Amino acid sequence: MLSAFWCHLLPAIKLYLLGLKVLLLQLLNGPLRLPGGRDEQEGLAAVRRICEHYKEAKVEFKKLDLASLQSVRQFAQSFRERDLPLNILVNNAGVMLVPEGRTEDGFEQHFGVNYLGHFLLTWLLLDTLKDSGKSGHVSRVVNVSSSAHRIGQIRLNDLNSCQSYSSHAAYCQSKLAQVLFSFHLHQEMQSGGFQVSSCAVDPGMVDTALYCHLWTPLHLAQSVIARLLFRTPEEGATTVLSAALSPALEGDCGGGYWANGCREMTTPLTFDPQLQVSLWEISLQLLNLH
Repeated sequence: MLSAFWCHLLPAIKLYLLGLKVLLLQLLNGPLRLPGGRDEQEGLAAVRRICEHYKEAKVEFKKLDLASLQSVRQFAQSFRERDLPLNILVNNAGVMLVPEGRTEDGFEQHFGVNYLGHFLLTWLLLDTLKDSGKSGHVSRVVNVSSSAHRIGQIRLNDLNSCQSYSSHAAYCQSKLAQVLFSFHLHQEMQSGGFQVSSCAVDPGMVDTALYCHLWTPLHLAQSVIARLLFRTPEEGATTVLSAALSPALEGDCGGGYWANGCREMTTPLTFDPQLQVSLWEISLQLLNLH
């Protein structure tokens, strides 16, 4: 009984302490400067705003549900059928601390949405990314992860968190999986001679609806603190846009893990080649990919 309680409590304590550290570093670094939507209506509104500011822009919104592998496959197929180039793929969507549950295909929600859906989307669009990349203008895959990956653990025999469920541990595992995938994909592209790079990015603590599943007293406190100290969504997007657009990430300078506008070292676990390959192969099996 006590052991089970501690298994749930310890990941939460680690995550909140890490969050405090990230927030302090974020405040010390200050906001980054650069000159999407979870909801369909928000996405369409964003398209309208872009077109109002940039009359010549060609912008479209296409719905994609990462909790549904069928939706991912349909999106990828419809994109490929248009025979368009793909220079930048940002894997940004995510959930955090959601109650225990399963996606449409039976995967734990954090693992399914934050990681597996993005893995499938990238895999299905990889040939298009390869064809679109050129020397000096590589195609880029930007995986939006989190500092939470630093305290994550990959349980290869229990990726769906069936043995014991902690929303905090499941979230951290999904973010670690993203970094492992990002690093291994970059290595695969480089060793194969393809003009594609892959990096992981931490946007920092951003004032969005991502925290809505916090325990109610914590959520109330977080909502107040967020208005004062968290980054705005526009500021949070800056590191992501930098990784997607900066000339500094061309060629051999691409890849890696980025936070606060700089490349950062991650934990030794993220560089474990055996863990990278094992997770990659298991993901292919789970998705029935060859």
